[in-house]
Amino acid sequence: MRIHVNNKAREVKDEKNVHDLLEELEVPKQGTAVAINNRVVPKDAWLSTLLAEDDKVTLIRATQGG
Repeated sequence: MRIHVNNKAREVKDEKNVHDLLEELEVPKQGTAVAINNRVVPKDAWLSTLLAEDDKVTLIRATQGG
């Protein structure tokens, strides 16, 4: 199935959840926020939130600095 991660198209297998996507992309879970179709997905829902065809996933990483 096709999804969009930070505006880039990506093919993923069906039945993939947010947690699995982060693992596949090697994105650290600490300091990461996830939104699907402009709705924030709480960290405690990453395992139960399945991705769907054409979902628009936004990944935001916290950074230090000023």
